[in-house]
Order: sequence, then structure tokens, then C-alpha cells
Amino acid sequence: MNSNLLINSLTIDWSKISRESYLRKIPAISKLNYLEFSSPVTCFVGENGTGKSTLLEALAISAGFNPEGGTQNYRFSTYDSHSELYSAIKLVRGTRRPQCGYFLRAETYYALAVQEEYYNSQIGGKPEHLHERSHGEGFLTIAEKHFAPNGIYFLDEPESALSPQSQLGLLYSICECASAGSQFFIATHSPILLGIPNAELLGFDDGEIHKCRYEDTSQYQVMELFINHREQVLRHILDDEEVV
Repeated sequence: MNSNLLINSLTIDWSKISRESYLRKIPAISKLNYLEFSSPVTCFVGENGTGKSTLLEALAISAGFNPEGGTQNYRFSTYDSHSELYSAIKLVRGTRRPQCGYFLRAETYYALAVQEEYYNSQIGGKPEHLHERSHGEGFLTIAEKHFAPNGIYFLDEPESALSPQSQLGLLYSICECASAGSQFFIATHSPILLGIPNAELLGFDDGEIHKCRYEDTSQYQVMELFINHREQVLRHILDDEEVV
């Protein structure tokens, strides 16, 4: 166990989850009782529907964050869609306490941007005009504003708004903060973000959560195959039809 982490592990009390809950039908989640973390950066990786975002969301809520994102001071709701998993999770925290933090998720960005502008105006801050920027620019603006040393951060598919170059910029920011005492939990499909040095990669495929190597992730393998053998891959996908 890494005693320098802000969150060391979690346990799940399944007696607090209803028998009819869809959580029991997600293989990787339904088999989870205990999970230990060993790195300042933990990436959840797997195919769609394997439970990555579900667990990340529950972790963030258990840590005191609003289900739709923001800092621990944000309390807004546009659509109540989070699962009951957070109520069954117990976090084992380290000896340090986070000084700041943020829950940043792609699917609620618009509502989150509204709240960012509102809270910024309440403290007399300079308008950031997030809705006048591209999705990616706004996403990076929020990250640059809130990422800081000794913070706890939950990022749900941040790559969905970012170009490859911007993903590299985000990777740099994450590494800088992690080296300054922050801890990150990231659900991602991005081969770039999965390449964060010394990140712990937890795979959700194969019906259970397990540690995996970067080169063993399907995200890396598919991208590597496509880049190095694009024409062959396209011919296979398009059933040997002519590729333009």
C-alpha cells in the first residue's frame, strides 16, 4: 500500500445494493469487493459498458463530489442518473488530506460550464466565456484552472473533447500535478492518456477488474494495428471492397 496516496483503497458492501440493481449485471463491478491503488494516477480501461464510468462516478461521489461534476462545493443537478454504488463504497484514505479537487466528466460538460461561470461571477472572477469556446478549449480551461498540487481528481473520458495535441497537454498537466502530491482517477479510451508514465492501468474486460500492461490494452493494440497496417485493416473491415 502506498502510504503517500490520498485514497489507498475501497471496499464495497453489497448488502447496501438492491437485489434488482443493474450493478449486479455488470461482471467487473458485481465481482468487486475490494480494490487497492498503488499509483498517483489510476486509469480505468475497457470496452464500453464494462463499468469504468460507473465506478469512477461512485468513487467521486463517495469522495464528496457532485454527481454531475465540479468541485466539492458544487451542488447542482440537471438529471439524476447516478447509480447507488456510491452508497455502498467505503474509501480508505491516506494520512494526507486533499487541499483541492475536481470531478470532470465529458457528458455533463455543458451544465458544468454554466456552473463554472456562475461560481466565477459569485467570487468576482473574470468571465471565462466557456460557451464561446470550443468544447476542447473549455475543457482545458477548466483543467488548467483547477489542477493544483495535493488535489484529488476524477476525469471521465476527458479525451472526448480533445485533439491528440491537447491530450498531450493534458497528460503533461496530470504528470506535473501528480508529482506535486495530487492523485488522479481517469476512465479513458485514449492510448495517449493510458501512456502516462507509471500510471496503474486497471482493465475492466474479461469480467473482472485486473492490472494490465499498456501494450496489452485493446486501445493500444487497435491503434497500433491501424497506424501500421491501415490499408489491410480497412480492407478487412470493409469486406475486401476497394478502399478510397
